[in-house]
Amino acid sequence: MNEAWREAERVLCVRLDNMGDVLMTTPAIRAIRAAKPSRHLTLLGSAPGVRVAAHVPEIDTAIVYEAPWVKNARTHASGNDVDRALVDVLAAHRFDAAVIFTAYSQSPIAAALVCRMAGIPLRLAHCRENPYLLLTDWRPETEPAQQLRHEVDRQLDLVAGFAPRPADLRLSFRVARTDRTTLATKLREAGVDPAAARIVVHPGASAPSRRWPAAHFAQALRELAQRQHRDIVLTGDAGEAALVAGIVAQAGGPAQVHDLSGRLALGELGALLEGADLLIANNTGPVHVAAALGTPVVDLYALTNPQHGPWRVPARVLNRDVPCRNCYKSVCPNGTQACLVGVEPGEAVDAALALLSARRSMRALEERFLDQEH
Repeated sequence: MNEAWREAERVLCVRLDNMGDVLMTTPAIRAIRAAKPSRHLTLLGSAPGVRVAAHVPEIDTAIVYEAPWVKNARTHASGNDVDRALVDVLAAHRFDAAVIFTAYSQSPIAAALVCRMAGIPLRLAHCRENPYLLLTDWRPETEPAQQLRHEVDRQLDLVAGFAPRPADLRLSFRVARTDRTTLATKLREAGVDPAAARIVVHPGASAPSRRWPAAHFAQALRELAQRQHRDIVLTGDAGEAALVAGIVAQAGGPAQVHDLSGRLALGELGALLEGADLLIANNTGPVHVAAALGTPVVDLYALTNPQHGPWRVPARVLNRDVPCRNCYKSVCPNGTQACLVGVEPGEAVDAALALLSARRSMRALEERFLDQEH
């Protein structure tokens, strides 16, 4: 790539989909920052993406935009004024360059047009078709026909021409002291000792195709409560509170199970996961928060997309192989969810206990090593 990319000071990072997608892009954003530490980085993202940006130290500022070409909460009533106004907002920032991050199923063309109209001189993205003047630099789309990379690798490869891989490849999520303080208060209110060991269970997901059955979660909770003695804290956003309450009721309400759904801000969820021994969840945003914080994960991973597994964290990924794998659908096209329904609750519990045992062994080794050093 030319010298202009290496010298670019004000860089717009476009990632318009979900919270987890932004988190999986943070190693590439860190690479852009590390290549020229004086850079000012702005995220253009959806409302959930911008909430994440507040916890990513590599991002300086963020602009909310619910793009009409990306699945989100925007309604038709919003009209086109928002889109026209965005061009003016971006132009006012006088960006030197824009990097458009997409999943392989997404086209960067609409975002590239907006960035060009805003006068951003350098524009980079993966693209399946020839973008002509919409992109000044582009990487031909090779997925899924020629290769499949983890989403983190995909974005790191995109920016490699002007931002080499950083030494630190972890996802980025910072927990503030205030998040830990308010979490402790909410845990006490729910009857949970903030200092006690805990497992977090997050049974929701934005797409129905990625949700392990509620009955399976309930049975897993019962078994987990019987086979270990940690507190089990269930989480979810306000829209998932009924789902979580139903699972707790089905499980018979074991005393060590606590429902915090709809009660935690994102930073507090991060603080909860930071202090947890384990997360059990579907393929959803909290998995990537846990990975960023080094918390092991049991991931009930529907085979809709092969690129979004837990990144650089101890994990057990559970599913059943099916002929329709990698369907990339939000709703199971066969109506069976065979890739998830076939995972028995006992398998999830066994995976959880194996990860907890491995974590305990690792801590014992670390303590022995520290004792020897002293």
